[in-house]
Amino acid sequence: MVIDDEEVVLDSCREILAGGTYQIATAADGASGLKLVGEFLPDVVFVDLKMPGVSGFQVLEKIRALDPTIVTVVITGYATVNSAVEAMKKGAYDFLPKPFTPEELRLITQRGLERRRLVQETIALRKEKEVLREHFAAIVSHELKSPLGAIQQNLFGLEAELSSRMTESQKNLFQRMKSRIAELLQLIHTLLRVISVDINKLKENFAPVAVTTLVSKAAESVQPHATRKDVEILISHEEPLGHVEGDEGTLVEALVNVMNNAVKYSRLGGKVHIKARQEENSILISITDTGVGISEEDMPYIFGDFYSGKPGPVAERGTGLGLAITRRIVEAHNGSISVESEVGRGSTFVIRLPALKSSVHNQPSLGAETYSDSH
Repeated sequence: MVIDDEEVVLDSCREILAGGTYQIATAADGASGLKLVGEFLPDVVFVDLKMPGVSGFQVLEKIRALDPTIVTVVITGYATVNSAVEAMKKGAYDFLPKPFTPEELRLITQRGLERRRLVQETIALRKEKEVLREHFAAIVSHELKSPLGAIQQNLFGLEAELSSRMTESQKNLFQRMKSRIAELLQLIHTLLRVISVDINKLKENFAPVAVTTLVSKAAESVQPHATRKDVEILISHEEPLGHVEGDEGTLVEALVNVMNNAVKYSRLGGKVHIKARQEENSILISITDTGVGISEEDMPYIFGDFYSGKPGPVAERGTGLGLAITRRIVEAHNGSISVESEVGRGSTFVIRLPALKSSVHNQPSLGAETYSDSH
């Protein structure tokens, strides 16, 4: 579709594109062009910036509001860098200055159509992924979790009924069965957690949260694991340190996942350093261990589902889902997570979250705390 107030431009575009496999529509002003967009449902719209009445910039904005997947291309004889930048901000895909050759118009039309096709395919794939995710959640919940839960309950009942007659060996066997079923149920719970991180639902519960509170609660949760491995957790933060806007429960969960990994891959008697600091409009929380590190070839995959690095010093195993959950939670809070690592020297994960503009609140000071066996 071409929207331009110069009849010669409309005629030229029709003539140039007439031989292709296109349906072509034209409009001589912005108002009629916008009306025609709703009826014609174009894939690509060429818009002249300088038109009487509704301007090209207004047309771009309204098309974007109507359907952001429609590809818009600006054509104008008054091309400047500023106008091009402004048009791009309002959703224009490309810029075609007048006069243009037939080949230039054909080429940018093909590129625009390809862009539209790719955008629509991406949307379709996302929808398909969401459907698969929902189906998978239903299968995991009903076809796996429910039967395992029933087996677990029956096993508890059977154990209670037979406890007086079981040998020590049989009791140990029951204990192993209960332990394995509990592990399977925990794995299913983790799978469902990955699937069910609902960004929109999370944002409904957003409120100002003190970063010191998040770090303290996460460290407290991880401490029993650290105690078993004789790993010392050291916490420090720089002043001033503000709040973040978010859901406290899931942010603590994200930190717990990273801290647990740091402890898991630490050597016996090692240390995990947790530091929080404010950097302009962001708050950074870093978790550093001196463990086995991550190899360069594994680095691109660590935040993906089911990634599991080399076993820790005591061959601890995980589901490979903790960092994937953390990444989704952090991104739902408009943040990011990154990692630097060296094999044999350890890893540093950095979670970056937007700081609230009312930056510095009165909050409990962490000072420099130590979580260890004696804490």
